[in-house]
Amino acid sequence: MGARKRIMAEKLKEAKRQTAIAKLNDVPTSPRKMRLVADTVRGLEVNHALDILKFSKKAPSIPLEKLLRSAIANWEAKNPENSKELDNGNVIVKTIMVGEGRTLKRIRPCPQGRAGRIRKRSNHVTIVLDVKKTATAVEA
Repeated sequence: MGARKRIMAEKLKEAKRQTAIAKLNDVPTSPRKMRLVADTVRGLEVNHALDILKFSKKAPSIPLEKLLRSAIANWEAKNPENSKELDNGNVIVKTIMVGEGRTLKRIRPCPQGRAGRIRKRSNHVTIVLDVKKTATAVEA
């Protein structure tokens, strides 16, 4: 039983080595606007995703491009022997998650002496890169 657990642990360790994660917290953009940009690059090859973010006119694409470059650097640090995978286009954006961060509440004067609430939203973004699975023969 111990040998089986050791083998499973080795497989899990190898799978984690192929992936790279980068996180960006408290980006001062609403999560809804960030998700619009994140949806355009989800599942794409890394170099193609960088091109899309670089030429996008939307403001959240700037911090997202910087985060993607960080994730690529993390992947290169984990896999120095597989650096040609990036050039071949085998590294993809596996998942990209945008969660809601803290909301700063501000007050703005409104008519008739009232006060209106302004919610300045922020978000947290997580990118996971992985190697594209190649179509191989079905193992028995």
